[in-house]
Amino acid sequence: MQKSLSILFLVTAALASCQAPKQSNYQFQVSDLEPNLITLASDEFQGRRPFTAGEEITIKFLEDEFKKLGLEPGNGDSYYQDVPMVSIVSKSSETMELKNPNSSVSLTGFQDFVMWTQKTDSLVEIKDAEVVFAGFGIVAPEYGWDDYKNIDVKGKIVVVLVNDPGFGTEDVSLFKGNTMTYYGRWTYKYEEAARQGALGCLIVHNTIPAGYGFNVIQGKHHQPILYLDDRGKETNKLGFEGWLTLPSAKKLFEMAGKNDSELLSAARKPDFQGMPLGVNLSASIQVEAEYNVSKNVVAKLTGETKPEEYLIYTAHWDHFGIGKPDETGDSIYNGALDNASGTAALLALAKAFATDQTPDRSVIFLAVTAEEQGLWGSAYYAENPIYPKQKTVANINMDGINPYGKMKDVSIIGSGQSEMEDLLNVELEKLGRYSAPEPNPVAGYYFRSDHFNFAKIGIPALYFGTGIDHVEKGKEYGKQLQDEYVAVYYHKPSDEYHTSRWNLDGAVDDVQILYNVGKSLANSDKWPNWKAGSEFKAVRDSYMKSSPTQSTDK
Repeated sequence: MQKSLSILFLVTAALASCQAPKQSNYQFQVSDLEPNLITLASDEFQGRRPFTAGEEITIKFLEDEFKKLGLEPGNGDSYYQDVPMVSIVSKSSETMELKNPNSSVSLTGFQDFVMWTQKTDSLVEIKDAEVVFAGFGIVAPEYGWDDYKNIDVKGKIVVVLVNDPGFGTEDVSLFKGNTMTYYGRWTYKYEEAARQGALGCLIVHNTIPAGYGFNVIQGKHHQPILYLDDRGKETNKLGFEGWLTLPSAKKLFEMAGKNDSELLSAARKPDFQGMPLGVNLSASIQVEAEYNVSKNVVAKLTGETKPEEYLIYTAHWDHFGIGKPDETGDSIYNGALDNASGTAALLALAKAFATDQTPDRSVIFLAVTAEEQGLWGSAYYAENPIYPKQKTVANINMDGINPYGKMKDVSIIGSGQSEMEDLLNVELEKLGRYSAPEPNPVAGYYFRSDHFNFAKIGIPALYFGTGIDHVEKGKEYGKQLQDEYVAVYYHKPSDEYHTSRWNLDGAVDDVQILYNVGKSLANSDKWPNWKAGSEFKAVRDSYMKSSPTQSTDK
């Protein structure tokens, strides 16, 4: 009898243990982040550019760290996912010639324009191609918008404005007002021009609506640019892509007898009609193409009770390698904040999950390649997922972790998009913090990091940035810090780790939140979805109709 009671007690205790919710016990410290951040941002890693010795050093380091933590290979028996790519060096002609029957203008490469191509032919030559102004270059039926209506751009050069019509209007009914939509992204504008049959597309640069200076674009001048290897696939490609400085665009418009301010005003109206400018353009590009394979690095922690349901954490490991020296002579683009910090956070999260109680669902740690070149590593994963999208609960992405000290808030990138935001707010409230919409919605950050490729295939994605409500010095100071980063450090050799200006206490807080959100989701039966009105909701719903649990309230 005593033996039976003992067995009953053990069985009851075991059942109680299984039913009790798993607690998140891991508490992050600066030491979880700083050593790996220092290593990844060091000169030894040579700026972590794909296809260089810096890539080899980086991916081997990540593989070794995942192995030390006892994590499984995330792609069968390998920690790598091959990403076939092509590196194209576009050596544009020194000048771009514009002419009409009455005048001519010669623009200087790098200074006035930057252009490149996705074509792998040895030479792309543009001779006296007709130039057409197509407003913002947008076709958006849901907004009743078509900048290409009634104009033929086949074989012609399209000139378009940066951002979308809502910017600067304060009118949230016009697209999304000052919040950039995907139609405002430069990638979309090139894609649409190609669909329309254009020979080339030039975007008129303007720092405020673009969200960055022309110096960022100049970083592409005669430099290798990576693309996915699409040999054997039917694709629409422009002969060339590029940007014009605003002063250069004004010269073009003046040749056509147009005023740039009047064109901008007209382009913001739904009845805008594109127009030929009566100007012809000549330029050329010498092309050097090299096919190679870069790598995503992926590790897995198998879930205890739901091993075939997956939560994916992502961060991009790459940066710009060794390039044009700055005014100090430094030519290594270390990318400390962007994105050694996010990659160090990925490793810290992997350590926490490996150390804490095993979650119910499987957790994947994915360090992707070639984000800086066009989100290519995550794009390849989205096209060739290791784990089925129907079984992927969510994505949590990290691209830059707070270097400024403790903040009361975090900035949600793409506020109002998905129910992941609600899970985040629950965890923030527990710690006396809060979320706020991103302070610079015009910059279109939602379309500028790897979570976007997960969103495009319907997987709910969370990406939050550093807040601005500094615990000690308030919002104005916090916003000043972010503005300074964009002006002084973003995509420059100066983005290095220095203890004199970095304070990782806030980074620790943010990584703790990222962990708590993921841990909660990995130990639940919730399937967060996109919110009503999100352009990604229909994508998710289309292949998840048979799933019994699709919302955070189930």
